[in-house]
Amino acid sequence: MLELTRITAGYDRRDPVVRDVSLHVGEGEAVGLLGPSGCGKSTLAKVAALLHRPDAGTMTIDGAVIRGWRHRAPREQRTAVGVVFQQPRLSADPRLSLRELIAQPLRSTGRRRDVPERVAELARSVGLSVELLERRPHAVSDGQLQRACLARALVLRPRLLICDEMTAMLDASTTAALVAVVERYRAASGAALLAVGHDRVLLERWCDRTVRWDERDTGKTPAGTVTAGGGLRPPAAPR
Repeated sequence: MLELTRITAGYDRRDPVVRDVSLHVGEGEAVGLLGPSGCGKSTLAKVAALLHRPDAGTMTIDGAVIRGWRHRAPREQRTAVGVVFQQPRLSADPRLSLRELIAQPLRSTGRRRDVPERVAELARSVGLSVELLERRPHAVSDGQLQRACLARALVLRPRLLICDEMTAMLDASTTAALVAVVERYRAASGAALLAVGHDRVLLERWCDRTVRWDERDTGKTPAGTVTAGGGLRPPAAPR
């Protein structure tokens, strides 16, 4: 489904935060990427979400090579991926109501007729009342806003969902609720999941497999077995 091959990426070509990393997410598979803050895993997630062009390496979705990022990517590739970030207030337009926020991808892809039904369906799924849908981000809690951001990520029915520290700022009950929403969606659609985070217990319970990411002296690279081609495998169990 998703194949990242020998990806090098960052914000300064002289000092990339991701070096020669490969990662595979199979169709319908849930993969956890575990690592401490600042290690580069979120940069890799942005590459996978078509939001950050890598300096080197290749990426494919459903076997098709990605040649453009952001709005330069074909619509069918952009809409195949949904993403939820850690801080909802940085990824939500403060001028929009939650209803408008959820509907944003539908409107931008010319699917305005689907807005009423799809927004109502997703609001029920993530636990947002009609009254909350009319509020703007400043008038709701972080948990309520993150529910809206998850609904927005699901509104185009993506085949791959990327959750980058989605629950890091949430309490236990909201975390459980949002993970349940993701799993119901995956069960119904067969979508794959890349869950990025630093909570080992959560990722190991949530995902089919979890890959650890550790900093090394030679650069910031995923731990475990790294093949000659940069392939990433789960670390071996301790003896």
